[in-house]
Amino acid sequence: MPNSSSMPQFLLLALADRQELQLLHFWFFLAISLAALLANGLILSAVACDHHLHTPMGFFLLHLSLTDLGCICTTVPKAMHNSLHNTTTISYTGCAAQAFFFVFFMSAEYFLLTIMCYDRYVAICKPLHYGTLLGSRACAHMAAAAWATGFLTALLHTASTFSLPLCQGNALGQFFCELPHILKLSCSHSGYLREIGLIGISVCLVFGCFIFIVFSYVQIFRAVLRIPSQQGRHKAFSTCLPHLTVLSLFVSTATFSDLKPPSISSPSLDLIVSVLYSVVPPALNPFIYSLRNQELKDAIWKMMTGCFSRATTCLFSSAEYSLCNPLLAQPAF
Repeated sequence: MPNSSSMPQFLLLALADRQELQLLHFWFFLAISLAALLANGLILSAVACDHHLHTPMGFFLLHLSLTDLGCICTTVPKAMHNSLHNTTTISYTGCAAQAFFFVFFMSAEYFLLTIMCYDRYVAICKPLHYGTLLGSRACAHMAAAAWATGFLTALLHTASTFSLPLCQGNALGQFFCELPHILKLSCSHSGYLREIGLIGISVCLVFGCFIFIVFSYVQIFRAVLRIPSQQGRHKAFSTCLPHLTVLSLFVSTATFSDLKPPSISSPSLDLIVSVLYSVVPPALNPFIYSLRNQELKDAIWKMMTGCFSRATTCLFSSAEYSLCNPLLAQPAF
């Protein structure tokens, strides 16, 4: 009976066997990863360079972009490598690392979204206490708590799952190492119950955050509807809708992936659902925020036009200098 210590590798069997479809998967993953890297990189640069975005929401948005980049960089490169080289293998150590970092970044992102909901609640419902409740020290502590909770969650689940003896083969019906799929290979009843207990605790924590989010948005919408001016209501909604959209996309795709009935399960549907909750949200999050947040759009546009103007100035000034300098204008022999 093989166990975790004797198993050298896992097989990731979610992607198609045909070379044409594998190349299609490669180009799809390449396009979506480049879009995610570019968009999240622009947000990171804009928030870091523009002092107008040095706010609690900008601070949390920067951390959210880091989790998005982490999710993309954890799962997509190996899937692209397997598709391009017509292979399905991943080492045992690589699988454990991939599972750990995926749970880490996904958990941290969910807790950051919960904190960002609290930020919107304080900004709209308790604006006079905003500076006190969300000062720089408080924001740093909340962000550190989100990362630490994500790390602890990933460590407990990964250690518990990979300590189980595996006797159901090494094939995973996924394009990356996901803990529920690895758990299906276990043959230890006590270890399986232990991991189920940890999952139950995590579900309670996630559900508690979800209740807090729902309660906060009920209070936010009640406060917004009491704003007398239409311009004030529009501004309040414009700051809340991006966060609500990102949160809904994240929760709905992850929930459907975990709770979809087995009767409708199929390899192609499982692949689509896993891409929807693991790859698509990190790629779409920056576009949702940049399209709905005018300050962020202005900062990105200002940064891009500034870089373009500096590059143009440098190019033309270098050309003029080479033409005016006789030593540079003459060819060297």
